[in-house]
Amino acid sequence: MHRRQLILSGLAATAGAAGLSACATNGQATDPNYPIASDQQAQAYTADELVAAGSRELGIAAEAIGGAIERIFAEQGDRPTAYIAGEEGAGAAGVGLRYGRGALHMKDLSASQEVFWQGISIGWDVGGNASRVFTLVYGLFHPDMIYRRYPGVEGSAYLVGGLGVNYQRADGIVLAPIRTGVGLRLGANVGTMAYSRQRNLLPF
Repeated sequence: MHRRQLILSGLAATAGAAGLSACATNGQATDPNYPIASDQQAQAYTADELVAAGSRELGIAAEAIGGAIERIFAEQGDRPTAYIAGEEGAGAAGVGLRYGRGALHMKDLSASQEVFWQGISIGWDVGGNASRVFTLVYGLFHPDMIYRRYPGVEGSAYLVGGLGVNYQRADGIVLAPIRTGVGLRLGANVGTMAYSRQRNLLPF
């Protein structure tokens, strides 16, 4: 009887340990968590810093881009941790394509990081344009996490002082591209944009 009690106690202890182990395993994500709590101390940019950078990168007056940045700040209710400055070309005849190249800037980086983007869209959309792009990035705490696919709705874009603005979101990261350039692009469409380390001809 005493031996039986010892066996049952041992089995209970083993089961308890296994349960704790299972709980610990279940508490871990199968893929890396993002954002990582310790990473959320990334330095953010002020509106004045972004107005100065955006004016320089887009080659326009500070007053022109200031209105767009002010509206984005008001809608997001926070400050961006990064920005991307670059250029792109796009065209559409029902199905649209967009390709761009730029540099990702973060205060914690000693140098900018190159980034490419390519996207496809479907909708009522005709025309083409070449643009310089200044993108505010929210919720990015590590530069390598920029490389992913972002759904976006081009039809939700709005104009502020002649600049086009729309949003792309994925996994807690929000991109707010501000575009200026030449060409004509009319219509509304739904599509995605993929950001990568190198140029991809296929927009997927």
